Amino acid sequence: MDMKRIIGIALLAISAALLAVVYDSTNAPLERLSDTMTGRYTNETMWYFAVGIAAAVGGSLLATFGVRKQRA
Repeated sequence: MDMKRIIGIALLAISAALLAVVYDSTNAPLERLSDTMTGRYTNETMWYFAVGIAAAVGGSLLATFGVRKQRA
Protein backbone atom coordinates (compact mmCIF):
# COMPACT_ATOMS: atom_id res chain seq x y z
CA MET A 1 0.00 0.00 0.00
CA ASP A 2 1.23 3.47 -0.83
CA MET A 3 2.29 5.87 1.93
CA LYS A 4 -0.28 8.50 0.90
CA ARG A 5 -3.11 6.01 1.33
CA ILE A 6 -1.82 4.98 4.75
CA ILE A 7 -1.68 8.63 5.82
CA GLY A 8 -5.20 9.16 4.46
CA ILE A 9 -6.58 6.21 6.40
CA ALA A 10 -4.82 7.35 9.57
CA LEU A 11 -6.15 10.89 9.11
CA LEU A 12 -9.63 9.52 8.59
CA ALA A 13 -9.40 7.47 11.80
CA ILE A 14 -8.07 10.43 13.80
CA SER A 15 -10.81 12.70 12.50
CA ALA A 16 -13.47 10.14 13.41
CA ALA A 17 -12.10 10.01 16.96
CA LEU A 18 -11.96 13.82 17.14
CA LEU A 19 -15.55 14.16 15.95
CA ALA A 20 -16.69 11.54 18.46
CA VAL A 21 -15.01 13.40 21.33
CA VAL A 22 -16.40 16.76 20.20
CA TYR A 23 -19.89 15.33 19.80
CA ASP A 24 -19.67 13.89 23.29
CA SER A 25 -18.48 17.23 24.68
CA THR A 26 -21.57 18.99 23.33
CA ASN A 27 -23.46 17.39 26.20
CA ALA A 28 -21.23 19.06 28.78
CA PRO A 29 -23.02 21.47 31.15
CA LEU A 30 -21.21 24.58 29.88
CA GLU A 31 -21.97 23.71 26.26
CA ARG A 32 -25.62 23.09 27.08
CA LEU A 33 -25.82 26.45 28.84
CA SER A 34 -24.16 28.20 25.92
CA ASP A 35 -26.51 26.48 23.48
CA THR A 36 -29.54 27.42 25.59
CA MET A 37 -28.54 31.06 26.00
CA THR A 38 -27.20 31.83 22.52
CA GLY A 39 -28.67 29.09 20.36
CA ARG A 40 -25.26 27.79 19.28
CA TYR A 41 -22.19 26.10 20.67
CA THR A 42 -19.01 27.87 21.79
CA ASN A 43 -16.43 28.92 19.23
CA GLU A 44 -13.96 26.26 20.37
CA THR A 45 -16.48 23.50 19.81
CA MET A 46 -17.34 24.81 16.37
CA TRP A 47 -13.65 24.97 15.44
CA TYR A 48 -13.15 21.36 16.55
CA PHE A 49 -16.15 20.33 14.45
CA ALA A 50 -14.74 22.19 11.43
CA VAL A 51 -11.26 20.71 11.84
CA GLY A 52 -12.71 17.23 12.29
CA ILE A 53 -14.85 17.50 9.16
CA ALA A 54 -11.97 18.94 7.13
CA ALA A 55 -9.66 16.16 8.29
CA ALA A 56 -12.29 13.55 7.42
CA VAL A 57 -12.71 14.97 3.92
CA GLY A 58 -8.94 15.26 3.42
CA GLY A 59 -8.30 11.77 4.74
CA SER A 60 -10.96 10.20 2.58
CA LEU A 61 -9.64 12.02 -0.51
CA LEU A 62 -6.08 10.91 0.25
CA ALA A 63 -7.20 7.33 0.83
CA THR A 64 -9.22 7.31 -2.38
CA PHE A 65 -7.04 9.30 -4.77
CA GLY A 66 -3.68 9.15 -3.02
CA VAL A 67 -1.92 7.12 -5.67
CA ARG A 68 -1.71 8.51 -9.17
CA LYS A 69 0.38 6.65 -11.69
CA GLN A 70 2.35 8.89 -14.00
CA ARG A 71 2.11 8.23 -17.68
CA ALA A 72 5.36 7.78 -19.49
